[in-house]
This record gives sequence, C-alpha cells and structure tokens, in this order.
Amino acid sequence: MDRPAGDTLNIGGLELPWKPAAAVVLSTLLLIVDWYYSFADRIVAPDGFPARMRFKAFDSLALYLLIPLLVIVLVFREKPADYGFRLGDWRAGLKWMAIICTLAAPILWWAGHTPAMADYYQRFGSGTGDVLLTAALDLFGWEFLFRGFLLWALFRVAGPSAVVLQAVPFALAHLSKPPLETLSTIFGGTLFGWLGWKSRSFLYPFLVHWFIMSFTVLVATGIG
Repeated sequence: MDRPAGDTLNIGGLELPWKPAAAVVLSTLLLIVDWYYSFADRIVAPDGFPARMRFKAFDSLALYLLIPLLVIVLVFREKPADYGFRLGDWRAGLKWMAIICTLAAPILWWAGHTPAMADYYQRFGSGTGDVLLTAALDLFGWEFLFRGFLLWALFRVAGPSAVVLQAVPFALAHLSKPPLETLSTIFGGTLFGWLGWKSRSFLYPFLVHWFIMSFTVLVATGIG
C-alpha cells in the first residue's frame, strides 16, 4: 500500500507508519489512565455507586472522544469524518443495528439473569433514565476510540484485519467484568468493528452497544 511522503518514520531502518502507531500507543495509554484514575471524582464527590459511574462517564468522554478528536485535527491534520465521525451509510447502519439488537435481546435476557451478571450489575441500577443516560455518556467516547479512531487508523495498514485487531484491546479492557461477558467481547467487538466498517461510522456500533449495556443492566437489576 503506497503512502504519502512523510507518512512514515524511519527508525533504525524500520519504516513505521506513524499515524497508526500513534493511534495504538495513544489508545493504550488512555485505557491505562482511565483504569487508574478518575478525574471526575476529584471534582465532585458522588453519592453512591450509580452517581460515581455517571461522573466517571465524563472521564470517558474526555479521554476517548475529546483527546482523539484533538489528535486527529491538530496532530494528524485530518478530518474526524475520516475516522468514522459522521453519519455514514445510515440505511445500512440502522438496518444492521435493528437486526443485531433483535437477535441479541433474548441472549441478553438470559445472561442478565445469571448469578455472576446479576451480582455485578446490581450496584449499577438507580432508575431506567439514569441507566440510559450513564450508558450513553460512557459508551459514546468508548465507541469512538475503538470503532472510529483505532479502527480506521489500523485499516490503513492492516486492511480488513483491522476489524479484528481493534477488538483485542476492547476485549482486554473488559477483564474486570463477569467471565461470560468478557469472553464474548472479542466476538462482540469484532461485530461492532464490522458494523463500523459497513456503515463507515462509529454511531451505529455505539447505538448497539448502548442497547446491549442498558438492556443487560435493566434485566440484571430488575428495573424497568
């Protein structure tokens, strides 16, 4: 694959495509920072776990949405649309979103009633509206990082393999969650990546992920 001059760095004879490499390094650092630090907690002391999760969702927006967008515009000198920040093929996006959510619903209903999932998500529940809002705030940046920024940066050097590659760090980021959920994420993350590629937008994987998380929490906590 031919690349424009200046798109690679020569490191000891190794021609390194610097933008995809920078995207991988930055994404990894952002995930590590998010794991160890909660900046919102230092600004506002949340009352209870659901409130804490809502405030931490603002961390996700800053780390996974704002910072990658700034890097794309100011460092890469490119358009966010080149990284899936656009409406894309909305017909394909909505069609496959509806199909995936319909097929996933009965599986999520069963999974949400398993002891491990119920025990883990019990603390998340504080009303339907709160669950939906928190999930949306948290996952919007999360999906842009994986199905926007990382997917399209890797696609330039790895081609279709990027759909699977971006799912690897996504799955590893779930290691603290119930085993059933974590084991499924390499497949779910690949499916989200495929939908992002198919629609040329991260919005439709976001909507699917939002449905999956919200529905699971509502089922596990008995809310709704």
